[in-house]
Amino acid sequence: MTQVLATPAELAPSSAPARRAARRQELLRWIAVHSLGVAAALFFVLPFVFVLLTSLMSDSQALSRDLIPGTWEWGNYRKVFDTPGFLTWWRNTLIYAGLGTVLTVVSSIPVAYALAKFRFPGRNLALMLVISMMMLPPQVVVIPMYLFWAKQLGLSGTLWPLIIPMAFGDAFSIFLLRQFLMTIPNEYVDAARVDGCGELRTLVRVVLPMAKPGIAAVALFQFFNAWNDYFGPQIYASENPGAWTLSYGLESFKGAHHTDWNLTMAATVLVMAPVILVFFFAQKAFVEGVTLTGVKG
Repeated sequence: MTQVLATPAELAPSSAPARRAARRQELLRWIAVHSLGVAAALFFVLPFVFVLLTSLMSDSQALSRDLIPGTWEWGNYRKVFDTPGFLTWWRNTLIYAGLGTVLTVVSSIPVAYALAKFRFPGRNLALMLVISMMMLPPQVVVIPMYLFWAKQLGLSGTLWPLIIPMAFGDAFSIFLLRQFLMTIPNEYVDAARVDGCGELRTLVRVVLPMAKPGIAAVALFQFFNAWNDYFGPQIYASENPGAWTLSYGLESFKGAHHTDWNLTMAATVLVMAPVILVFFFAQKAFVEGVTLTGVKG
């Protein structure tokens, strides 16, 4: 007698309905996750869209409940640029953010390298001092610092009291770079030393090329912080309009055009645009640098 073997479908008659149920659950999960993603994206994007649309409205429409411009007033941006002092604010902000970022990165890298790769007495104490400086609010030392820069050095009404200290390192930048440099294997540094490289050459030729993501993250953090800084320019540069930055000048612009919401929004877009563009083009290095700083501690 010939024995007839059962097919897989006969042995598992419920496999097809199970697969359909699994696909249905996967589809529902995909819809739920992407719906939450779209909702979160709209939560962050809609305010920027509102600011952009309002900046393109006429004076009367900006005070109405309309959400879409009746006529696209691109000339609002020209009016903002023609405002006396606006280009000066741009120049001052670029100098403050650009020069401050370079000084912070250059001064913080050697300190972070020493804390990450050197073994010396008091290294942990030095690291604790760096961390403690991160916890110190700037408002605590603003009075003695202002007396020093304004009364002793006579630099009030300028941005130099904000730029010069960046040449001596920044606690947050040092800590972030140190955490990233800890992820670089010591074997690379030891091999460079065996080949006769000094510490400076090892840092420049071996460590820095491998630390580009961390350096990019620190540079972006510092650039964004300086670009958006309002407290510092208010303390040191408020008495001299020629030294105002965009963040402080925007407040003055808002006061002068408190009923012209379209011009105020246009000025806001011009202040935000460089930061958004910089992050858009450098987000890969920024995210990679921030992610890898927590790999090894």
